[in-house]
Amino acid sequence: MYFSTLLALVAVAASAAAQTISGQYDCEPAGDYTLCQNLWGESAGVGSQSSTLLSASGNTVSWRTVWQWQNNPNNVKSYANVESNTAKGVQLSQLASAPTAWQWTYENKSNPIRADVSYDIWLGAQQSGQPASKASSYEIMIWLSGQGGIQPVGSQIQSGIQLAGHTWNLWRGPNSNWQVLSFVSANGDITSFNADLKDFFDYLVQNQGVSSSQFVQAIQTGTEPFTGSASLLTQSYSVALNQ
Repeated sequence: MYFSTLLALVAVAASAAAQTISGQYDCEPAGDYTLCQNLWGESAGVGSQSSTLLSASGNTVSWRTVWQWQNNPNNVKSYANVESNTAKGVQLSQLASAPTAWQWTYENKSNPIRADVSYDIWLGAQQSGQPASKASSYEIMIWLSGQGGIQPVGSQIQSGIQLAGHTWNLWRGPNSNWQVLSFVSANGDITSFNADLKDFFDYLVQNQGVSSSQFVQAIQTGTEPFTGSASLLTQSYSVALNQ
């Protein structure tokens, strides 16, 4: 009985890991998250991408994305990411903390490479809403890496912001029906990031006119490739919203 139960648990754990997806909009359940390819811009380039779920346990997930793209170096080809299934639906005014930890590395990458490694956080007036939809009011990006001279949407409006133990430059601009606000690391790659996302939200409420009545509708985390090739490994990632 114990032995068969143990085997069943091992089988469940194995089924939640080492699953590879390669289709344009393929997604894979990943514990408290969903891993998605999101090759929304693939028509602007020639190349390929796959994402592999390595492990998912509780609120922690690990995955790898391998990609290679050519042509149109200023166009994003995809946003391979995990989206939290639980860290959503909380109003900024009710948020006590939003702890997150992300350890990642490039296992290999081309030289040159044009890509970012980033959070993509969606805010809206309603408690729920799909990312990049009519329900979106703000897209909050946190770039832990920006390789090859790429730039976020809009223009840089501030530099030298101190948050979460790091220095950031802030960019702002419109995209469709929402505003994009991007914090870009001013000092190169941050491959081990431990922070409270509430610090970023509070800054935007206090300095950029974001209303505290906005809801966190989605938190996505991943990479936007432009051109080049890479194998990006997330060793460990977690995020939560506490009220």
